[in-house]
Amino acid sequence: MEKMVADPEIKKVIIVSDCVYTQKADSRKGGVGTETQIISKEIYDKVEQDKFVVVIAEKDEYGKPYLPTYYKSRIYIDLSEPDNYAENFERLLRWIYDKPLYKKPEIGKMPSFLSEGKQILLGTTVSFRRAINVIKDGKPYSAGALKEYFEIFVQNLEKFRIKNYKGEFDEAIMKNIEAFLPYRNEVIQIFSAIARYSPKEEHIESLNRFFESLIPYMFRPESVTSWREWDSDNFRFIIHELFLYAIAILVKLERFQQASMLLSQSYYVPGNSDYGRDVMVSYSVFRQCMESLEYRNKRLKLRRLSLRADLLKERCQTTGIDFRYLMQADFVLFIRTELYAEDLFDSWWPEILLYLGHFPGPFEIFARAESKRYFEKMKCLFDIQSPDDFKQLLEEYQQGKRELPRWERHSFNPALLLNIKKLVTRP
Repeated sequence: MEKMVADPEIKKVIIVSDCVYTQKADSRKGGVGTETQIISKEIYDKVEQDKFVVVIAEKDEYGKPYLPTYYKSRIYIDLSEPDNYAENFERLLRWIYDKPLYKKPEIGKMPSFLSEGKQILLGTTVSFRRAINVIKDGKPYSAGALKEYFEIFVQNLEKFRIKNYKGEFDEAIMKNIEAFLPYRNEVIQIFSAIARYSPKEEHIESLNRFFESLIPYMFRPESVTSWREWDSDNFRFIIHELFLYAIAILVKLERFQQASMLLSQSYYVPGNSDYGRDVMVSYSVFRQCMESLEYRNKRLKLRRLSLRADLLKERCQTTGIDFRYLMQADFVLFIRTELYAEDLFDSWWPEILLYLGHFPGPFEIFARAESKRYFEKMKCLFDIQSPDDFKQLLEEYQQGKRELPRWERHSFNPALLLNIKKLVTRP
């Protein structure tokens, strides 16, 4: 351990600090205690200031980071919260590679993380910061700040509409989706703040209205006469992705009642009346087909089973939310429509379950639902009363009365993912 401190060949040392590490370090117990004695303030003063960094993995009940006493005068990087995980993960990478923690763009030039061409600005920066702060602080006017942010976001999303593009349209779709990434991350932080700090009914109701107001972007605008089905494919991807993250975050943080509100409420689509369809629809409306990606797959001979799934997985890497939680949300959305959808038009295609080959066991909420107490908490996600409510559906799969989604030879075992044999087997 002393070599780790003094050896010039060892350039960087990351200390991951949580409650247990901090307690052991401060009490000088076990291996951590030995490490603490070696990495003391006296030895610290002999090495370069940037050789060590603490990564915060956990905070106490008051929101303060767990830091060992010997380190409290040093910088740390907080990876304990998804709200700012992406930003702080970039700071960690910059520290590892000896880059400035806060990169200053050259004067007169657009920051390098922005794509070439004209930048699309939603104008949500001020309202976003206000909403995040008041939600975290539990201010009484948080509902108003959240509503303001959502309204600005929805209104200015029109700036992302693709117009007069020359060339292959699928290229425009890909560039547009990429350009939206900073705003997707922004909204994910809003979702996380609501779920973690203030999952009040009025905030969830605002989420419902937010998603409802996004629906028209996926279809032909009233003022447009010449329109192709894939003209709104960028919006179809963006909105689908946002809804997945909203459910993933709520379920991950065990806000089951709040997630259930988004799944059980209907969404108003006034344009449906023009086609003789019901103006109130289920959440399945948020997953629409994307012809442009199918065309791209063929045009470039990529031979991918789902470019959409590939994109969703790739874009998940910097969110601070493990991809398995996104898959878990996709599975929840799929199973709920399987239980209650009256026709195929009301079903949910679980796009990213294509990757389940890398996740063979039950999803976390179903593994935990071996406990009857936990099952009672989470069953509202499916509007069921007991595990038996899943069994008829599973029998229909086994008897061939229903077909599971397939990607060529790839599919999944819903009984395994549901942990059906072990549900409610413990108190």
